Amino acid sequence: MKLALFDYDLPRELIAQAPVRPRDKCRLMHVGVNENKIIDRVFSDLVDLLKRGDVLVLNDSKVIPARLRLPDYGNKAELLLIRDLGDGRWLAMGKPGKILKEGSVVRINEQLSFSVESINGYGQRTVRFSLGGKALQFELEKAGSTPLPPYISGENGNPKVDYQTVYAKNSGSVAAPTAGLHFTRSLLLKLAKKGVKIVSVTLHVGPGTFTPVKVDDIRSHKMHGEYFSIGTKAVNALNKAVAGHKRIIAAGTTSVRVLETAFSSETGFSRMSGETSIFIYPGYKWKCVTGLITNFHLPKSTLLMLVCAFAGRDLTMMAYKTAIEKKYRFYSYGDAMFIE
Repeated sequence: MKLALFDYDLPRELIAQAPVRPRDKCRLMHVGVNENKIIDRVFSDLVDLLKRGDVLVLNDSKVIPARLRLPDYGNKAELLLIRDLGDGRWLAMGKPGKILKEGSVVRINEQLSFSVESINGYGQRTVRFSLGGKALQFELEKAGSTPLPPYISGENGNPKVDYQTVYAKNSGSVAAPTAGLHFTRSLLLKLAKKGVKIVSVTLHVGPGTFTPVKVDDIRSHKMHGEYFSIGTKAVNALNKAVAGHKRIIAAGTTSVRVLETAFSSETGFSRMSGETSIFIYPGYKWKCVTGLITNFHLPKSTLLMLVCAFAGRDLTMMAYKTAIEKKYRFYSYGDAMFIE
């Protein structure tokens, strides 16, 4: 399956630089797969589109201030935290590589430094900080900044607030589960009052989700593992929905990946945690997800491939073409789609 099938041209002015306020007033493209229809709506219309008994699944991962500047080594020198390994050790990436050699000790500020314990694959390092526990957490919060994607300038608004869902709970992501950025507490309350069951799962978004696909045949692409967990409350609600033939609506591709990892046709959903490297692209046999809320994604990305797997490539690319013609806003702070 050729990578070129998932390419499209996007005018730069359609890349959103700040969220719509209030968040749930962004545009929503409603895509009906069976009817092959595309309808323009606003995000708050989900109150009308979701049904009593539907289960809405949110990814409650919280974006951490993962970008750390290294002032002693120039304006562009930085460390990007990826995963907490415990005991003051983190998996990380950084630049310039010449200062991040094995055994190097690098200063962040007067209170905090780190040593490079090992150099791993994909340009990643294992580092150990000079502090641990709450002292380390305090210094990372103080020194770190939100790792916005490169297509967002960060000049507008407050990234620590804007690039975080209102229901974020479990710290660990280096990028936001962006479909969730459109939800407001008011909208979630209205959905709950209607009888939509809202449950949470966790997937800590790592840089692997956004790693460019560099192979011509996408089937050869390898996804990096990302930590996920799904608890008893979500499992019980989801299994009840399956038994009652109710819809399971995933808010975001990260929620999709948890659900499709945690479901078995023999046993249903099971409580579990660990790593998932599931790669969903056209031809995938769907197991449990019946509706998808998602943003408009980058060309040739694994996220776009997942959407194409759900809605069909032809309909998805038609929807993207329509979105460009109607000047929808794209990417993290952009508008959304509801596919059913």
